[in-house]
Formats: sequence, structure tokens, C-alpha cells
Amino acid sequence: MDYINIDTRKITKITKQLNELLANYQIYSQKLKAFHWHVKGENFFELNVKFDELYNENILKINEIAERILTLKDDPYCSLKEYREISTIKEVQIFGSERNMIDELLLDINQLLQMEKSCIKYAVEINDFGTIEMLSRFIAYREKLSWMFFRRLENYKLSTVI
Repeated sequence: MDYINIDTRKITKITKQLNELLANYQIYSQKLKAFHWHVKGENFFELNVKFDELYNENILKINEIAERILTLKDDPYCSLKEYREISTIKEVQIFGSERNMIDELLLDINQLLQMEKSCIKYAVEINDFGTIEMLSRFIAYREKLSWMFFRRLENYKLSTVI
């Protein structure tokens, strides 16, 4: 009996996309923790707490993606080497100002949104409603997060990055 009722020939593409998303989430997560550790400036208290909150929320999403891949009868990637090789989000080496950190996160959030939307399009094609539901929640959350960071940036001089 097939407990997911999705054509197994079509599952490989969705799990590949989910593994790529997982890799990006892992690198993004490490970046959030690094920003939590290295933020300084007049908004230290606010951003230190926010970066840690985002990191903790992200860890839950990482687990959810991995469990979705397992539900789809595939294996989630689990090595840092794999994550670094396929992630389009890059690790951070230099910690700039609060503004630079927010700019960097907005770029990452945009990349994650693009990946989630691409993945959801294919999930719709193959009637993968579990993945659609999961990614729909992630997209709504990430869009709201982008809006909130853009609102936060009203206190900074707009950069050319965004």
C-alpha cells in the first residue's frame, strides 16, 4: 500500500528540491546564529533577541523539511559538506553593521522564498498536498518577516543592496 498516494516516479524531483531547500535553510540558520553572536550597535538588544528567535524558528522548519523528505520515502541530506555544496545561500565571514546584517538576511529570505515558490509549483503538479501545505505556511511567514524587516529599515538609510 502506498501511504502517500503520489506517483513514485515523480517523487524524486520534489525530494531533490526539498533537499536543496534543506541545505539552504541549514546555511541560513548558521548565519542567523552568527548574527546573534556578532551583532553590535544601538539596536543590539532588539536584534540579538530577534536573530536568536529567528534561529530557533528556523530549526523547527529544518526538522519539518527533513521529516517531509522522509515521509516522501527519501533521505534528507545531513552533512555540512552536502549543504555547502548545494546551498545558494553562502556562509557569512565578515560581520558588518546592523544594517548590513539585515540587508544580508533580506537577500537570503528572498532566495528562500524563490526556492519555496518553485518547489510548491511542482508539488501542485504532482498533487503533493503535504508539501504544498508546509511550504504555504513557510511562504506566508517569510513574506511577513520580509515586510517587518523592510519596516525596520525605515530607520536606516536605504542601501543599494535591496
